[in-house]
Amino acid sequence: MLAQNNWKNALRFRRWSRKSYASFLTIGKHITIGRLKSIVADTLLSKNNKPENPSNLNPFTGIFSEKEIDDPPILTSAWLLAPFALIESSKQEERNIFLNTTNPFVYLAESCCTSTFQPFLFLLTIKKILKYKQQMNCKTLLKISMLILGYTNQTYAQIQTLDPITVTASLSEARSSETGRNIVIISGAEISKLPVHSLDELLKYVPGVEVQLRGPQGSQSDISIRGGTYQQVLVILDGLRLNDPNTGHFSAYIPITPAQIDRIEVLKGASAAIYGADAVGGVINIITKTFNNAQQPNKQVAIAQVGIGDFNLTNMNVGGYFQGQQFSLDGGYMSNQSIGSQQRGENGYFYNTTGSIGLHYHISKHWNLSARSTYDNRNFAAQNYYTTFVSDTATEKVSSWWYQAKLNYENKNSHFSIHAGYKSLNDQYTYNAFSTANKNQSSYFQTLVLFQQKINQQLYFTAGYNFQNKGIVSNDRGNHQIQQHALLASAQYKIFNYLNLMPSTRIEFIGNNNVEILPQINVSWHLHPFQIRASGGRSIRDADFTERYNNYNKPLVTGGSIGDPYLVPEVAWSYEAGADWFYGTQLKLSATFFQRFQSKLIDWVSTPYIDMPRKDNLTSTGSYALATNIAEVNTTGTEMDMQYTKAISSKQKFKLNAGLLWLHSTSSENNPSFYISSHANFLANFNLQYQIGKVSVSFTGIYKNRKPQQATAIDATVSETYFVLNGRTTYSIWRNYFNAFVQVDNLFNQSYSDLLGAKMPRRWLQGGISINWAKK
Repeated sequence: MLAQNNWKNALRFRRWSRKSYASFLTIGKHITIGRLKSIVADTLLSKNNKPENPSNLNPFTGIFSEKEIDDPPILTSAWLLAPFALIESSKQEERNIFLNTTNPFVYLAESCCTSTFQPFLFLLTIKKILKYKQQMNCKTLLKISMLILGYTNQTYAQIQTLDPITVTASLSEARSSETGRNIVIISGAEISKLPVHSLDELLKYVPGVEVQLRGPQGSQSDISIRGGTYQQVLVILDGLRLNDPNTGHFSAYIPITPAQIDRIEVLKGASAAIYGADAVGGVINIITKTFNNAQQPNKQVAIAQVGIGDFNLTNMNVGGYFQGQQFSLDGGYMSNQSIGSQQRGENGYFYNTTGSIGLHYHISKHWNLSARSTYDNRNFAAQNYYTTFVSDTATEKVSSWWYQAKLNYENKNSHFSIHAGYKSLNDQYTYNAFSTANKNQSSYFQTLVLFQQKINQQLYFTAGYNFQNKGIVSNDRGNHQIQQHALLASAQYKIFNYLNLMPSTRIEFIGNNNVEILPQINVSWHLHPFQIRASGGRSIRDADFTERYNNYNKPLVTGGSIGDPYLVPEVAWSYEAGADWFYGTQLKLSATFFQRFQSKLIDWVSTPYIDMPRKDNLTSTGSYALATNIAEVNTTGTEMDMQYTKAISSKQKFKLNAGLLWLHSTSSENNPSFYISSHANFLANFNLQYQIGKVSVSFTGIYKNRKPQQATAIDATVSETYFVLNGRTTYSIWRNYFNAFVQVDNLFNQSYSDLLGAKMPRRWLQGGISINWAKK
């Protein structure tokens, strides 16, 4: 709607509209954001100095709606006028600082953006402007305000990097600080800048996450968060579970390429009330560009990277993203191949490839559809990955197909979605050249139906249903299926915009087991610049097919690990409390104390033949270890995270993410298995980036202290401590589009293992070229 005719080129919208704002901004029109009374708008847009009927103007009502005051993006625009409250403050000292500073706009914007009582500051601004309206020309006010707008928007963008939007904690969008959880978020754009080759290597350098690599560059890894076992971490791709029903060793096979990733959200701590079984230690949620409903900043992106290195290494990583009017498309291909370093038996070779394509189609105003198809193949030497025997010179091949679709409906207050996914995985494990290969084909079908309703500004409600069908066809484990059903409900309640409550409950039906009820509550309290948070709840972890049926189908088993079909889920009660401190727009410090009390943990227990529950293919002289619900483990820990980002100048930037983790676990078992007690006692890991001009340098590092181990028969050790540092230097040859890089893994040439017998490579030199192109 037009304001009064005394300024014909100005337009005013009574209600906020991003599309309208963007359209008129591109043609050079002046835009005033918010719901203003006509007299206020006309006063600000007028060429003369006298507003109409100022005595009738109430500065405290009708200027901005309650929603707009509470909403940070709208509030950012309201801060345009806030500096004048500071100029005309009753304190002469503040006026002098502003008038004498070399960059008053920066000073004022920072003052407004870091204020504890921003809504009150805005109201005070209106009052002061009205009081001193005759001392400053309104046109001058408008010009100064437009300059400050650019700075405050930039400042607010920096704030978002420290407190970004997340969906992992609550299944709906919320600020990370409002979830009551410790969440680390990695932008997809950061992955190509770090010295990593695969997503499991990237996770190893995420603060607070322990990744125990068996082999390099995506061969195989076990993920542990807060001391949980590798089966107690849930990996999710665009809302659906990736954990394979055969074994948790395959959880790190994430079938996506870096070019397709919008962000990775790592939630540390239990979240079974939302996601169900296996979300005990934490959740890793990979969100791709086509499944993310938000528009991407760059509508066309293409990347390509080719590298070579020692041991005949060749790396390739290509991909791109395209966003049109009604549809968007992403695709990528990643390959890591090498003959590997010399081992006792086979060389540590690996030939790992992933290819994926995703599509998003905007059907109508409220409906959209997303779909994805991915092929993933890993072929690697697996010597002593699972045993410490001299005869173990194993090789393994793991290939999988992943299909996923999502139908989504969304309007102003409601959100409804149907997810469906299917995974087929083939695993062929050969112990040595003289043994018969174990061939396992697992299948995993799942659906997830979610309904979300915004009741009012303070209350959101989410309900859902989840169905899972898991199957396996195996010459070792036999042919089996198990089904799971779950109902979930969650609410988000804001009290005075400072206190956030999120109670959640999930009811889980797993096969013939008893019904499991999984409650949880998250609480956060905002007291700028601090954020206090707490969480507590119950979680479970169900046995996989290996624990239930290992060596179940072989004609004769003379010894080894034997599965038990009658296992019940592991149970854990988890509690945590923590705080986040924000220092301006550059630094965030987080500290969390947590405890987890676990029972019925599954361990492999030495069991005589006479006590074995099933003897069909066993021999009375055999030596066996039976999977048993026996262990109780209590874990206490403290984690500290730091996120620091600094734009030193337009050509010089610095970014650091670092974490410290202390863990202590006690077990009811005198000699618990390594899988239960393998976590580090102390872990420090980090990733950093520094750019100056055309040169950028990045490092990833990890220091670990854990229980030492030794296997003299295969000359293998797990040292008490180790420190590994990787580095990468990139030089921009042409406008940051065409780059050359040199990378060194294990800079200090350390000899180390994460798991006994699985030796990691020593110093590894690589180099190559990369292309990064983006168009808005």
